[in-house]
Amino acid sequence: MASTSDRADKVKKIFEKFDVNRDRGLNSEEMAALVMAANPRIKFNDYQIEAILNEIFRVYGDFMDGEKGLTCQGLLKTYDDGAGDVDRDLIALGLDDPNHNSVSYQESSSPIENKTSVKLEKKSKFETLLDNTGEMVDELEISINRLESKQRKDGKLKEVSIQTVSDPIWLRELEPFSDNLEKKTIWEESGRDYALFSNELAVLRNRADGANSRKVAIDEHMAIGRLLYDHQLIKDALVSFTKATQLERTEPQSHFWAGNCLYLLGRYRESEEEYSWALEIAEVGGNKWDHLLPQIHINLGIVNECQDRFSAAYNHYREAITHCPTHFRALKLMGGALRRDGNHRLAEKALEEAINAKPDYADAHCELGLVLHAMGETDKAMQQYQKAIDLTPGHVNATYNLGNLFMELGKYRMASAMYARVLDVWPNNWRAQINRAVVLFTSATGQDEEARKAMKEAFKTIANNKVEPNEVTTHIKQVQERASSSGHDRRFKAVVDETMKAYCKFIEGQRWILGKCINPSFLVDDDEVVVNVVVAAQAASAKPVKRAKQ
Repeated sequence: MASTSDRADKVKKIFEKFDVNRDRGLNSEEMAALVMAANPRIKFNDYQIEAILNEIFRVYGDFMDGEKGLTCQGLLKTYDDGAGDVDRDLIALGLDDPNHNSVSYQESSSPIENKTSVKLEKKSKFETLLDNTGEMVDELEISINRLESKQRKDGKLKEVSIQTVSDPIWLRELEPFSDNLEKKTIWEESGRDYALFSNELAVLRNRADGANSRKVAIDEHMAIGRLLYDHQLIKDALVSFTKATQLERTEPQSHFWAGNCLYLLGRYRESEEEYSWALEIAEVGGNKWDHLLPQIHINLGIVNECQDRFSAAYNHYREAITHCPTHFRALKLMGGALRRDGNHRLAEKALEEAINAKPDYADAHCELGLVLHAMGETDKAMQQYQKAIDLTPGHVNATYNLGNLFMELGKYRMASAMYARVLDVWPNNWRAQINRAVVLFTSATGQDEEARKAMKEAFKTIANNKVEPNEVTTHIKQVQERASSSGHDRRFKAVVDETMKAYCKFIEGQRWILGKCINPSFLVDDDEVVVNVVVAAQAASAKPVKRAKQ
């Protein structure tokens, strides 16, 4: 294993190169220069750079020295947390020469001539690689942009707000439980335009296969895969990463990225196999892959959770923490796995450790709220949800969970307000739509029409997004269980029961072939689907019932 001092010396080289004004801190301009120089193939816009820097300075605020910026110790902490590959960055920045001398702080410093980039003293190995792959990547970028332009013009390209796996520049781990909503691009994979793109991609892959060395071929397939991945062309990216694994079985990064693609495609078992390969290779590779081990363990934990293997997930998160004891995300994920496995006290302890490591970690506060909620400590749970919202205004999970808590407490108007906030930022969240309809039907009179509209919108979203019926019925059953266990009034229970019947009637009227709905708009605008919910709510309240005309 590499000594701590060796790793620190490498980070110091990077730090000193970008600390242009020699004040022992990386300010916004210097940090932006580092990010761009370490990722030369990515064309950042000003918004992306600002977002990255804000996140870095927020997460590592304890390592900021006022206006001077991030300290060297702070930069080391980012690498220790698995936020970057120090060896890769050394090569990219031309600092991998063992004879490279660190800059002395006694030297006089000159003003920054270019505040958005840093000139390298010599041509690095990474730049040499870029000479070989740059033209190919540029051609692929043109092809992707052409496809995007045509599909967008024809209305075939769809973008939906989802709670997604993310792969930000500064953190290369999966985040399946992230509370950041992103735009997912859904490509139309049929038609002439996509076929033309596929042909152009095949030509580039053939060129990579014909490279003058296996190493160059691997690098080119990896570069193609990363660009496709960044544009959410996941199936095509998987082909490239798989080619790289076939060319070199003992390269963990290609297995790691193949695992990421398989995860996004919902192929969890195959994803787990790729991560396991990456882990086995990285563990025998000496200190070269130390930075990758926590990331692999975290992603293995995540895919195990997706397969309801919470104990296995817990073990991987624990291993990640062993490699990096201050890894607050691993602590948060471990707490989540323990909660899902029913170990609430251990989950509470893990999440408190995550919050101690990073007090402004909104996701950990939200997860702790879920644990406290499950243990019946509703006041404390409410405080944690609100803390998450205070730290991250618009925090979707915390807002949704707070709505659920209000619903269980019988505070229907407040619950409705929380669900409405969720729908403001995530309009196609069918769970929030159903819950909002239920609480609107249950609350004061005069809201039946709004509730009716909310219920029909929920069914429309479910149909248009082809949500599996068992997923919907499971959600409604969970609401029914809450109604039974929380001592709700007759009206609420009646509304939930009739909501289940209304949904069953809705799907019975649809035509399903081989498990797929082929007429999703059927009954969406039919009042008969939800009229019985109104009737049940009124009957439970002992109010006069006015049935709709048949």
